[in-house]
Amino acid sequence: MYSQSELQVHGDTIAAISTPPGTGAIGVIRLSGPQSFSIASDLAGDLPPPRQAGLRRLRDEAGMVIDEAVVIAFPGPNSFTGEDVVELQGHGGPAVLEMILERVIELGGRPARPGEFSERAFLNGRIDLAQAEAIADLIAASSRTAARCALRSLQGGFSRKIQMLVEDLIRLRVRVEADLDFSDEDIDPSAAQEIASRLEAMRSNLEELLNQARQGVRLGRGFVVVLSGPPNVGKSSLLNRLADRDVAIVTPIPGTTRDLLRAHIEFEGVSVEVVDTAGLRETSDPIEQEGVRRANEALAQADLILHLLDDCHPELSIASESLEASDVPVLQIYNKIDLSKGEAGRRKDDAYGVSALEGTGMQALRTGLMEKLGLSETPENAFIARARHVAALKSCLNGLCHAQEVHAEGFGAELLAEELRAAQNSLGEITGQVSNEDLLGAIFSTFCIGK
Repeated sequence: MYSQSELQVHGDTIAAISTPPGTGAIGVIRLSGPQSFSIASDLAGDLPPPRQAGLRRLRDEAGMVIDEAVVIAFPGPNSFTGEDVVELQGHGGPAVLEMILERVIELGGRPARPGEFSERAFLNGRIDLAQAEAIADLIAASSRTAARCALRSLQGGFSRKIQMLVEDLIRLRVRVEADLDFSDEDIDPSAAQEIASRLEAMRSNLEELLNQARQGVRLGRGFVVVLSGPPNVGKSSLLNRLADRDVAIVTPIPGTTRDLLRAHIEFEGVSVEVVDTAGLRETSDPIEQEGVRRANEALAQADLILHLLDDCHPELSIASESLEASDVPVLQIYNKIDLSKGEAGRRKDDAYGVSALEGTGMQALRTGLMEKLGLSETPENAFIARARHVAALKSCLNGLCHAQEVHAEGFGAELLAEELRAAQNSLGEITGQVSNEDLLGAIFSTFCIGK
């Protein structure tokens, strides 16, 4: 019933507590490797049938009962890691879980490294590297949208897009390699045009995927929105209104906010960090000067800037060098329309009129904020991505651009084939078809133990 899997690639069996530290109703210990079933049998007696839960008493070396636990056995290769896996679901007390884990180690297991279960799943071909990273992203998701997008990546949505591009590159490489075999013959002009068309189509598809990946990176880490403007225009009041709670102290005294204040907010299922900053103005106060310096730093790191003006005195705005030099998108907001009796909601040139004090115009501002972040309609096929994925896609795009130049200038099929090979290798870095041990170690070391 419990024959060893043909997919075993490790000689040792790993074990870890897979539930978070602390006290809980249930705690899970996971084993993976060739000795999983024998260790579990020594600990719990006869195992239940594969993939069926059975209540068992777990005993120490002297036969004393450590805990009662639900035991489930997953024979490889049809398990998460591709190896024989056992899960012990006991009570969630730290002392109990540690005693069970110690007994597992005594019976021949060893403590798992961070991410080692997912690493074995990757090495055994159960998931690719992008899917493995999506596991960690799903666990770390701070919003509903991020969780849904991470799940799409885990289910292979992102990987399938990569694989489609790889297959296009392979077909084109085969076509170009065939030309190399007949290099002494004149190249048919129609064949040259076909190659040019296919290169352009791949470049277009890759640019679209690169834009989706950039958005996927932002969805994964959340968005940063920074409030800027001169003192006393209502930045702190707007922060409180957006957060729907009193995050910042609000007074009529200019310069109340000296340091950065942050509030994590969920807009339509998307995690957004809103940062309140010191008022931008010339000042001799060294503390306020430091606040202005930090405000300028925050502006440079923002995904979106909400620049506030007093609708009663819009001419009093003081220009910020960081704001003027930044390529970060800016939404202009005219606050205090309760005093100015100005127009509420969206105005011309994408400016917004609001009263942070009374809440007037806030719904329109929220809608505009989501639009400016590109989140008004998160695509159904959106996925989570990482910075390294973007870098690999950019490298592939550079390779395709070079391939187009080589082909257009007539430098020969040899150079074209080399550029296409390099572009394919860049895509392979995303899914792990092309990888090195240092990269794998860096990725899986960021996972939690037990996953």
